Amino acid sequence: MGLTVTIIGRPNVGKSTLFNRLVGHRLALVDDTPGVTRDRREGEAALGDLRFRVIDTAGLDEAASGSLGARMQEQTARALAGADVALFLIDARTGVTPLDRHFADGLRRGKAPVVLVANKAEGRAGESGLLDAFELGLGEPVAISAEHGEGMAELFAALSPFAAAPETAVSEGPGEAGEDRPLQLAIIGRPNVGKSTLVNRLLGEERVLTGPEAGITRDAIATLWQWRGRKVRLIDTAGLRRRPKVEEKLEKLSVAETLRAIRFAEVVVLVLDAMQGLEKQDLTIAEMVEEEGRALVLAVNKWDLVEDRQAALRRVKGRLETSLPQLQGVRLVTLSALSGAGLARLMPAVIETHEAWNRRISTPRLNRWLVRVQDRHPPPLVSGRRLKLRYMAQANIRPPTFALFASKPGDLPETYRRYLVNLLREDFDLPGVPIRMMLRKGKNPFAGE
Repeated sequence: MGLTVTIIGRPNVGKSTLFNRLVGHRLALVDDTPGVTRDRREGEAALGDLRFRVIDTAGLDEAASGSLGARMQEQTARALAGADVALFLIDARTGVTPLDRHFADGLRRGKAPVVLVANKAEGRAGESGLLDAFELGLGEPVAISAEHGEGMAELFAALSPFAAAPETAVSEGPGEAGEDRPLQLAIIGRPNVGKSTLVNRLLGEERVLTGPEAGITRDAIATLWQWRGRKVRLIDTAGLRRRPKVEEKLEKLSVAETLRAIRFAEVVVLVLDAMQGLEKQDLTIAEMVEEEGRALVLAVNKWDLVEDRQAALRRVKGRLETSLPQLQGVRLVTLSALSGAGLARLMPAVIETHEAWNRRISTPRLNRWLVRVQDRHPPPLVSGRRLKLRYMAQANIRPPTFALFASKPGDLPETYRRYLVNLLREDFDLPGVPIRMMLRKGKNPFAGE
C-alpha cells in the first residue's frame, strides 16, 4: 500500500490549489468563493521521487446536524480516518483564526499524524501568520505557496518520513495505459435525478454527497472501483441544466468539469428521472454524448415510484425512436438507486455497450455485406447512371468508424447513408454506440495486391 495524504483546513485556505499542484494539473475546482469543494477528491501526486495518493476535502467548518455542511464534514472525517498523514492548512496571510485553533485541538487528539502547512506564505505578508502557527501545538509549520509552487522541497522533507520508501508508494494511476487500464465510466444527467445516489449504491459506500438539495455535486469525482474483477473508474458529475439557466460562475465551472468527464469517458450512463420521463434536456445531453463519440447507456431511475410501468416504458422508448435515431438500440435499464432494485442489470449493459464500442469488423466481412446490401437496395441513380459503392473498410474503433469508397461520394443521399449506418448497427450488433461513416472517392485501395 502506498502513502495516503489528506489535505484538511478551514474554507478558502488553498486546499484545492495545493491538491492541483501536487497532482500536476487542474483537477479540482478552484475559486475565491469559500466552500467550493464539497466531496472529497482523490488523485495520484508526486513530490520529487515520492509518489502518494492525495485527497482534497471540504473546508472544516461548524454545521448543524443533518445539514449539507454536516454531511460535507462527514466526508472529510472519512478521508481523515483513512489517511496515513494529514496536511493541516492555514492561511499565513490571515493568521491563526479561532476556527483553526478549534480544529487543531481535535487533530492533536486524533490518530493520524499531522503536518502543519502555512499556505500563502510568500512575501512579508505571511511572516506574522507563520509565527502565530506555532501556537497550534502541531510542530513547526511548513511555509509554502501552493499557487506559486514555493516551499515544495520543504513539504517533501516533511512527508518523506511517513513513506517507507519511494518505490513502495502508489505507482499505478487510474489513467495508466495497458491491459489493466480501467474502464472510464461517467454518470451524467440533469440535477437531482439521483446520479450520486447511484454512484454510492454501485460502490457500496457513501462516497459522494447526496441529499434533496439540487446541485450538491460540483466537481467531477472519480473513484477507482472493481466490478467482478474488472477495473472501473467511476465518475460522478454535476447536473447539466439548460444553457440559458447556467449563470453563476461556479455552475459554469461545474458544467465544464462534466463536459470534460464526458470527453474522457468511454461509456456514459445518462440517468433519467422516471417520474419526469425523457425530457428535452435529456435528449440534448444524449446528443452531446453521441457527438463526442462516447458509448451511451440510459438508466431510468426512481422506477419504484412509477405506477403504470408499461406505459412509462413505452413513452420513453417512443421518444427515443423519434428523437434519437442516431443511437438506435441504446440499452435502457430501469432501476432504483435508492433501494438497489434493478441495479444488477446496469453494469452488464455497460460492459456489452463498451464491447460494441470497441468492436472491429474484418474488411472481407464488410465487403461481402456491402454487396448484399446493394443487391437488396441499390444506391440511387445520379444523372441517369447508377452510383457505385466500390469498397468499405473499418478505419477505427471507439467509436466504430468506417470508410466507404464510392464513384461519386458527394452525390450519395443522406437517407442512403443513414440506411447503411442502421444496417451496420443491426447486422453487426452495434446498438447504442455512435457510428461514423466517411465517404471517399476512389478505387479499391487494395486492388491488385
